[in-house]
Amino acid sequence: MNTVTRLAAGQVSGRIHSWDLSTGVDGPGTRFVLFTSGCPLRCLYCANPDTWHMRDGREATVDEVMAEIDKYRPFITTAGGGVTLTGGEPLLQPAFTGAVVRRCKEAGLHTALDTSGFLGTRATDELLADTDLVLLDIKSFDVATYRKLTGGSLAPTLNFATRLDRLGVALWIRYVLVPGWTDDPEAVDGLGAFLAGLGSVDRVDVLPFHKLGAHKYDALGLPFPLRDAATPAPELIERVREQFREHGLRAL
Repeated sequence: MNTVTRLAAGQVSGRIHSWDLSTGVDGPGTRFVLFTSGCPLRCLYCANPDTWHMRDGREATVDEVMAEIDKYRPFITTAGGGVTLTGGEPLLQPAFTGAVVRRCKEAGLHTALDTSGFLGTRATDELLADTDLVLLDIKSFDVATYRKLTGGSLAPTLNFATRLDRLGVALWIRYVLVPGWTDDPEAVDGLGAFLAGLGSVDRVDVLPFHKLGAHKYDALGLPFPLRDAATPAPELIERVREQFREHGLRAL
């Protein structure tokens, strides 16, 4: 990349919500996690309704984001970590996301993309070549349940998973376990069989549904659709993990 192109890429701007540091939940090691604004889905259990609309974020250039990342570089590099783009949905802003990921790769940083895959067709092969890991959120393997749970279609996510496997991009699958919604044994087995056919799946994280974002709905004056839903019991969590393990997958 020549100097002129590099300057232009640095001036690419996007709408972001915030950033944070995390360990062990957004990819390997300690991560600089960039929350982008805007999401096309409306998951009933979403913990970040404050990231749904791009208009609610603030504009930032790639140079500004990289300057912030550089402040934390000693922490994320010594712990085997890197940078994770999440949201919201980072593929709603593919040019901005691609530019950030490219700059991180040029800086020698491990890159991860946390996405529902619903907008996977917006990710160019170049963006994915700069992505070391995709954290792919698969909300349900039942088409009707997926539609009720998210307002979107399951097919784009499955197509994106297949494409990532073809490109050899490492995958961590994230599966939020909601009693009465995503605990159906047949649907879990179906997803396990599908994932077992993808050689790039490193692990499946079964994430227990929680209500930690309920206060955000209150602050925004929005109803929290699953406020009265139960959180999963340890026995249910282990049952679902074991179902994935029966397909030869590493489930955590």
